[in-house]
Amino acid sequence: MIEKFLFGVSSALAEEAGAAAGVAADGAAEVAEISPVAAILQMVLPLVLMGAVFYFMLIRPQRKKDKQVKEMLNNLKHGDRITTIGGIYGTITGIKDDTITLAVGQKGGAPMEMTVARWAIRQVEEVSVENEGEILA
Repeated sequence: MIEKFLFGVSSALAEEAGAAAGVAADGAAEVAEISPVAAILQMVLPLVLMGAVFYFMLIRPQRKKDKQVKEMLNNLKHGDRITTIGGIYGTITGIKDDTITLAVGQKGGAPMEMTVARWAIRQVEEVSVENEGEILA
C-alpha cells in the first residue's frame, strides 16, 4: 500500500516536471540566442572586477606598507630612538647586519644594553635623544 502511494507521488512529480520542462523549452525558443562571446564575457567580467577590487583594496595597500617598513629598517642609524614589537623603548647604540644593540636604561650608573633582531623594530620615534639624562616631554 505504501509502495503504491510512493510510486503514485513520484510519477505525479515526474509528470509535472516534464510538463514544466516543455513550457520552459517553448519559452527558451522565443528568447533570442546569446552569442558565445557574450556568454564568456558574462562569466569572466565579474571575476575580473573582483580581482581588481581585491588588488586595490587589499594587495596594493599592503605592498605600500611593506615598502615603508623596509625603507624604515634600512635607514636606521646610531642614536635613533626606537620601539620594538614587544613594546621596549630604546636608543640604538650599535648596528650589525641583522642585529641591533639597544640602550634601554641604566642600572647602577651603567647603561643596560640588549640585542634585538632588525625585523623586531616597530617604529623610529620622532624625538631623537642627544643626552639620555634629558627628560623627554
